[in-house]
Amino acid sequence: MSEEQKDSVEEVKTDAVAATEQAAAPEASAQGSEDTATKRPTAAQLLGEELSPVKARKAKSSKNITQGVVHVKATFNNTIVSVTDLSGNVISWGSAGGAGFKGSRKSTAYAGTVVAQEAVRKAMSHGLKEAEVQIQGPGAGRESAVRAVQSCGVTVSNIADVTPVPHNGCRAKKRRRV
Repeated sequence: MSEEQKDSVEEVKTDAVAATEQAAAPEASAQGSEDTATKRPTAAQLLGEELSPVKARKAKSSKNITQGVVHVKATFNNTIVSVTDLSGNVISWGSAGGAGFKGSRKSTAYAGTVVAQEAVRKAMSHGLKEAEVQIQGPGAGRESAVRAVQSCGVTVSNIADVTPVPHNGCRAKKRRRV
């Protein structure tokens, strides 16, 4: 701080002390209170040029990913959509529960549509233009999620069903006797 600013801060402190003393003593003259009111500096004068401008945070930059993979996991209870780049790093995601659906409405085809649109729009803000779609699971949101991806304007290059199907790997549970 410069000497002038230090002097002005000291004057403000003494004015504040004088004002509190006058408030404590009601018999003080009215003329003295007017003097302290006129001498009080504004906030700009108090702060002076000392403060640096507020630094604005930089918005997250676009990732510039033009090709990606849309993973749709449609279970009987929920639909989860993840959009990744070609190496598997997640760009955006969404789920029916996160979109505000509760209970049995999470497993509907409409919930799958809403979730897929939400996730793909976030990915499109990072530059997504073309995508493969990988569908997993037996849920109702399978086909509607693919239609939603296409309706958002993303070019679908490939649709693959990646539901895991056992090919006589593990031994099945024993048969139930009724």
